[in-house]
Amino acid sequence: MHSVDLEGWGIAFSLGLLCAVLGSLSARGFVRFVKNHDRHQAMWAVGLGLGTAATAAELLAYVGVVSSVLLQAYVFFSAAIVGVLSLGTLRAFHKVRWNRAYIAYIGATLALVAFFSFTTPMPVSMVSSGVISGNPPLLLLVLSSFVTIPATIVLLGACVMSLRKSFRWRGLMMLSGACVLGAGGFFYIASFPVMLYYAEFVGIVLLFFGLVDFSRWTLASPTAAPRPQERTA
Repeated sequence: MHSVDLEGWGIAFSLGLLCAVLGSLSARGFVRFVKNHDRHQAMWAVGLGLGTAATAAELLAYVGVVSSVLLQAYVFFSAAIVGVLSLGTLRAFHKVRWNRAYIAYIGATLALVAFFSFTTPMPVSMVSSGVISGNPPLLLLVLSSFVTIPATIVLLGACVMSLRKSFRWRGLMMLSGACVLGAGGFFYIASFPVMLYYAEFVGIVLLFFGLVDFSRWTLASPTAAPRPQERTA
């Protein structure tokens, strides 16, 4: 367990805060799913939940709680984030057969990644000074790329399709945040593991401003409608 100084505890607090924000956004997505029964909302919620779990793993590793199981889960979370988030954007394409085929493909490839992630030993040397900076075995890098590359393309495509239909700042921020989180998982699998830390921070900020409606706090209160006698006066 590495020693954590005052600055280190500040970083740990930041990771904990990011974990809390992601967790609240995930919970919000599940609440919306229960109310509306929208499976796309469920995929967003699950994807953000995976992001929460990955950030929690980073926090545990930073404070010195490191194990092979933790690293196995982290490798799976890194690949699964972008894959699941991409499933939440499929409504932008309006192609039922293609969407079903893509869902089956992501499900199958994620199942493979999950199996080999949790059956392949991960060396604790992947963690250096509290940061998960080492690469997983080559087999997992290859398998994960079958998830992250197509999913990143789908996320970017959904962003373009949505902007072509109508330009909305909140929608743009939501899709941009998902793309950034997805890109972080892609860069981790592509041997740039530290990029996932930065991507989580930027992605969370974008998602927060895209999902939270501030208009009700900034708009003026509506003026009461005049009474009938006031209209005819």
